[in-house]
Amino acid sequence: MAGFTLMELMVTIVIIGILAAVAMPAYADYVKRGRIPPATAALSELRAKMEQHFQDNRSYAGACVDKSATEPPKNLADFDVACQIGADGNSFVLRAEGKGKMAGFTYRIDEKNARSTVAVPTGWTKSDECWVTNRSGKC
Repeated sequence: MAGFTLMELMVTIVIIGILAAVAMPAYADYVKRGRIPPATAALSELRAKMEQHFQDNRSYAGACVDKSATEPPKNLADFDVACQIGADGNSFVLRAEGKGKMAGFTYRIDEKNARSTVAVPTGWTKSDECWVTNRSGKC
């Protein structure tokens, strides 16, 4: 007799199912982690532009309106960037808020270069001291 028995076929299908159950969540997490660096890079780049605006004007006032200082990179599809200037014009906060598949993530940086992860999706750990780049809360 040549061929496979029904039992052999079922065992193979069960093994493939177990492997897929382990691999798919790990892959989805890997893809999500890969979408974070463009947001953190954009915040760093925009912070440098804010500092340039301050050097030119001795104040951050008007920097959020100045598109050259706050325009995020074109490849930032998964995050929206928001800019807020302090009442005295000597402080600012930049935020990258996730949208779509990255909804729930919010990264922050200010004029002191203090970086924090303000919000994360369920199952992730946020940090007041750095930009979290993986589920465990590591920076």
